Amino acid sequence: MRRLRLWWLGRGVLPVVAGTLLILGQVSDSVTAESAGRLVLEDFRAKDTDGFPRGWKAQRSETKARQSYTVQSEQDMAFLAAQRADQRVYKRIAWDPKALPILTWRWRLKTVPAGADPIAAVFVSLDTDLMVIPVATKYVWSATKAQGTTTEGGLFSASEIVLRTGERPVGEWVEEHVNAYDDFKRIHKHEPAAQAWGISLQGGPDVEVDFGPLAVSSP
Repeated sequence: MRRLRLWWLGRGVLPVVAGTLLILGQVSDSVTAESAGRLVLEDFRAKDTDGFPRGWKAQRSETKARQSYTVQSEQDMAFLAAQRADQRVYKRIAWDPKALPILTWRWRLKTVPAGADPIAAVFVSLDTDLMVIPVATKYVWSATKAQGTTTEGGLFSASEIVLRTGERPVGEWVEEHVNAYDDFKRIHKHEPAAQAWGISLQGGPDVEVDFGPLAVSSP
Protein backbone atom coordinates (compact mmCIF):
# COMPACT_ATOMS: atom_id res chain seq x y z
CA MET A 1 0.00 0.00 0.00
CA ARG A 2 1.21 3.47 -0.83
CA ARG A 3 2.58 5.29 2.18
CA LEU A 4 0.88 8.44 3.39
CA ARG A 5 3.18 11.32 2.60
CA LEU A 6 2.73 15.04 3.22
CA TRP A 7 4.31 17.55 0.88
CA TRP A 8 5.50 20.26 3.22
CA LEU A 9 5.35 23.76 1.84
CA GLY A 10 7.04 26.36 3.96
CA ARG A 11 5.55 26.80 7.41
CA GLY A 12 2.65 24.41 7.22
CA VAL A 13 0.94 21.55 5.45
CA LEU A 14 -1.21 22.63 2.53
CA PRO A 15 -4.70 23.64 3.68
CA VAL A 16 -7.63 21.39 2.91
CA VAL A 17 -11.13 22.71 2.38
CA ALA A 18 -14.01 20.27 2.02
CA GLY A 19 -11.53 17.54 1.20
CA THR A 20 -9.87 19.52 -1.60
CA LEU A 21 -6.44 21.11 -1.44
CA LEU A 22 -6.48 24.83 -2.05
CA ILE A 23 -3.31 24.42 -4.12
CA LEU A 24 -5.08 22.21 -6.62
CA GLY A 25 -6.23 24.23 -9.58
CA GLN A 26 -6.91 23.50 -13.18
CA VAL A 27 -4.13 21.71 -14.96
CA SER A 28 -2.29 24.07 -17.25
CA ASP A 29 -3.03 23.77 -20.95
CA SER A 30 0.13 25.59 -22.02
CA VAL A 31 2.30 22.55 -22.61
CA THR A 32 3.45 22.34 -26.19
CA ALA A 33 4.08 19.21 -28.23
CA GLU A 34 7.01 19.85 -30.56
CA SER A 35 7.30 16.39 -32.03
CA ALA A 36 6.35 12.81 -31.39
CA GLY A 37 7.92 11.67 -28.16
CA ARG A 38 8.73 15.16 -26.83
CA LEU A 39 6.65 17.67 -24.89
CA VAL A 40 7.68 21.15 -23.77
CA LEU A 41 6.32 21.65 -20.27
CA GLU A 42 7.33 25.30 -19.95
CA ASP A 43 9.24 27.68 -22.19
CA PHE A 44 8.68 30.85 -20.11
CA ARG A 45 7.44 32.84 -23.07
CA ALA A 46 4.17 33.79 -21.36
CA LYS A 47 4.36 36.28 -18.50
CA ASP A 48 2.22 38.71 -16.57
CA THR A 49 2.73 42.47 -16.80
CA ASP A 50 5.14 42.39 -13.85
CA GLY A 51 7.22 39.62 -15.42
CA PHE A 52 5.95 36.76 -13.26
CA PRO A 53 5.53 33.55 -15.32
CA ARG A 54 1.92 33.17 -16.40
CA GLY A 55 0.08 30.22 -14.88
CA TRP A 56 2.52 29.78 -12.00
CA LYS A 57 1.64 30.03 -8.31
CA ALA A 58 3.55 30.94 -5.17
CA GLN A 59 4.30 28.49 -2.39
CA ARG A 60 3.40 31.05 0.28
CA SER A 61 3.44 34.77 -0.50
CA GLU A 62 2.56 35.73 -4.07
CA THR A 63 3.74 39.30 -3.48
CA LYS A 64 7.23 38.13 -2.48
CA ALA A 65 7.32 35.50 -5.24
CA ARG A 66 6.62 38.15 -7.86
CA GLN A 67 9.58 40.13 -6.56
CA SER A 68 11.90 37.10 -6.65
CA TYR A 69 10.89 35.34 -9.88
CA THR A 70 10.75 37.15 -13.22
CA VAL A 71 10.77 36.03 -16.83
CA GLN A 72 13.69 37.38 -18.85
CA SER A 73 15.15 36.61 -22.26
CA GLU A 74 18.38 36.67 -24.19
CA GLN A 75 19.33 35.43 -27.65
CA ASP A 76 15.74 34.39 -28.41
CA MET A 77 15.52 32.16 -25.31
CA ALA A 78 13.20 33.01 -22.43
CA PHE A 79 14.05 31.87 -18.91
CA LEU A 80 12.99 32.34 -15.30
CA ALA A 81 15.35 34.41 -13.18
CA ALA A 82 15.29 33.77 -9.42
CA GLN A 83 16.84 36.33 -7.08
CA ARG A 84 17.03 35.81 -3.32
CA ALA A 85 13.98 33.60 -3.29
CA ASP A 86 12.62 32.41 0.06
CA GLN A 87 10.02 30.05 -1.40
CA ARG A 88 9.33 27.93 -4.42
CA VAL A 89 6.91 28.54 -7.28
CA TYR A 90 4.87 25.80 -8.89
CA LYS A 91 2.70 24.99 -11.88
CA ARG A 92 0.16 22.27 -12.51
CA ILE A 93 1.26 20.45 -15.67
CA ALA A 94 -0.04 17.04 -16.72
CA TRP A 95 1.87 14.52 -18.82
CA ASP A 96 2.25 10.75 -18.99
CA PRO A 97 5.39 10.06 -16.92
CA LYS A 98 5.71 6.48 -18.15
CA ALA A 99 5.58 7.37 -21.85
CA LEU A 100 7.68 10.54 -21.38
CA PRO A 101 10.02 9.75 -18.48
CA ILE A 102 13.04 11.87 -19.42
CA LEU A 103 12.97 15.39 -17.98
CA THR A 104 15.41 17.94 -19.38
CA TRP A 105 16.12 21.49 -18.27
CA ARG A 106 18.90 24.05 -18.11
CA TRP A 107 19.97 26.23 -15.19
CA ARG A 108 22.62 28.89 -14.73
CA LEU A 109 24.22 30.09 -11.53
CA LYS A 110 24.93 33.81 -11.43
CA THR A 111 25.83 34.62 -7.83
CA VAL A 112 25.94 32.60 -4.61
CA PRO A 113 27.07 33.86 -1.19
CA ALA A 114 29.28 31.69 0.98
CA GLY A 115 27.30 29.11 2.91
CA ALA A 116 24.16 29.34 0.80
CA ASP A 117 22.65 25.91 0.18
CA PRO A 118 20.89 24.69 -1.86
CA ILE A 119 21.75 26.74 -4.90
CA ALA A 120 18.61 25.66 -6.74
CA ALA A 121 16.08 22.85 -6.92
CA VAL A 122 13.57 21.38 -9.35
CA PHE A 123 10.66 19.47 -7.80
CA VAL A 124 8.88 16.90 -9.97
CA SER A 125 5.53 15.63 -8.68
CA LEU A 126 4.30 12.55 -10.52
CA ASP A 127 1.58 11.54 -8.08
CA THR A 128 -0.34 12.53 -4.97
CA ASP A 129 -0.67 10.73 -1.65
CA LEU A 130 -3.81 9.53 0.10
CA MET A 131 -4.59 13.11 1.14
CA VAL A 132 -4.25 14.28 -2.49
CA ILE A 133 -1.02 16.07 -1.63
CA PRO A 134 1.68 16.05 -4.35
CA VAL A 135 4.51 13.52 -3.92
CA ALA A 136 7.71 15.16 -5.13
CA THR A 137 11.22 14.17 -6.12
CA LYS A 138 13.56 17.11 -5.53
CA TYR A 139 16.52 17.48 -7.90
CA VAL A 140 19.15 19.70 -6.28
CA TRP A 141 22.13 21.79 -7.21
CA SER A 142 23.97 21.83 -3.90
CA ALA A 143 26.95 23.87 -2.80
CA THR A 144 28.08 21.25 -0.30
CA LYS A 145 26.37 17.87 -0.70
CA ALA A 146 28.08 15.25 -2.82
CA GLN A 147 26.77 14.61 -6.31
CA GLY A 148 24.63 11.48 -6.36
CA THR A 149 23.51 11.79 -2.74
CA THR A 150 19.94 10.57 -2.36
CA THR A 151 17.83 11.34 0.70
CA GLU A 152 14.42 9.79 1.21
CA GLY A 153 11.88 12.35 2.32
CA GLY A 154 9.79 12.10 5.46
CA LEU A 155 6.32 13.33 6.27
CA PHE A 156 7.30 16.95 5.79
CA SER A 157 9.93 16.88 3.03
CA ALA A 158 10.43 15.74 -0.55
CA SER A 159 12.86 12.99 -1.44
CA GLU A 160 16.08 14.56 -2.71
CA ILE A 161 18.65 13.70 -5.37
CA VAL A 162 21.79 15.85 -5.68
CA LEU A 163 22.50 16.28 -9.38
CA ARG A 164 25.25 18.88 -9.20
CA THR A 165 27.57 20.06 -6.45
CA GLY A 166 29.81 23.08 -5.98
CA GLU A 167 29.65 26.76 -6.82
CA ARG A 168 30.88 26.36 -10.40
CA PRO A 169 30.37 27.06 -13.21
CA VAL A 170 29.19 30.64 -12.83
CA GLY A 171 27.48 32.41 -15.71
CA GLU A 172 27.20 29.29 -17.89
CA TRP A 173 24.10 27.31 -18.79
CA VAL A 174 24.34 23.66 -17.80
CA GLU A 175 21.83 21.05 -18.92
CA GLU A 176 20.36 18.22 -16.87
CA HIS A 177 18.70 15.00 -18.00
CA VAL A 178 16.92 12.79 -15.46
CA ASN A 179 14.63 9.79 -15.74
CA ALA A 180 11.90 11.10 -13.46
CA TYR A 181 9.80 7.96 -13.86
CA ASP A 182 12.58 5.56 -12.80
CA ASP A 183 13.67 7.87 -9.98
CA PHE A 184 10.11 8.04 -8.68
CA LYS A 185 9.69 4.27 -8.62
CA ARG A 186 13.08 3.76 -6.99
CA ILE A 187 12.57 6.34 -4.25
CA HIS A 188 8.84 6.23 -3.61
CA LYS A 189 8.47 2.47 -4.08
CA HIS A 190 5.38 2.51 -6.30
CA GLU A 191 4.18 3.41 -9.78
CA PRO A 192 3.30 7.08 -10.32
CA ALA A 193 -0.12 8.21 -11.45
CA ALA A 194 -1.13 7.98 -15.11
CA GLN A 195 -0.79 11.78 -15.30
CA ALA A 196 1.86 13.82 -13.50
CA TRP A 197 0.79 16.52 -11.04
CA GLY A 198 3.26 19.24 -11.97
CA ILE A 199 6.60 20.91 -11.28
CA SER A 200 8.07 23.43 -8.83
CA LEU A 201 11.22 25.55 -9.01
CA GLN A 202 13.22 27.15 -6.24
CA GLY A 203 16.24 29.39 -6.11
CA GLY A 204 18.36 29.16 -2.99
CA PRO A 205 18.52 31.81 -0.25
CA ASP A 206 20.40 34.92 -1.41
CA VAL A 207 21.28 33.09 -4.64
CA GLU A 208 20.79 34.42 -8.16
CA VAL A 209 20.05 31.55 -10.55
CA ASP A 210 18.21 31.15 -13.86
CA PHE A 211 15.97 28.29 -15.00
CA GLY A 212 15.65 27.53 -18.71
CA PRO A 213 12.80 25.71 -20.51
CA LEU A 214 11.73 22.29 -19.26
CA ALA A 215 10.71 19.40 -21.53
CA VAL A 216 9.91 15.71 -21.23
CA SER A 217 10.61 13.04 -23.81
CA SER A 218 10.57 9.34 -24.47
CA PRO A 219 13.78 7.37 -23.79
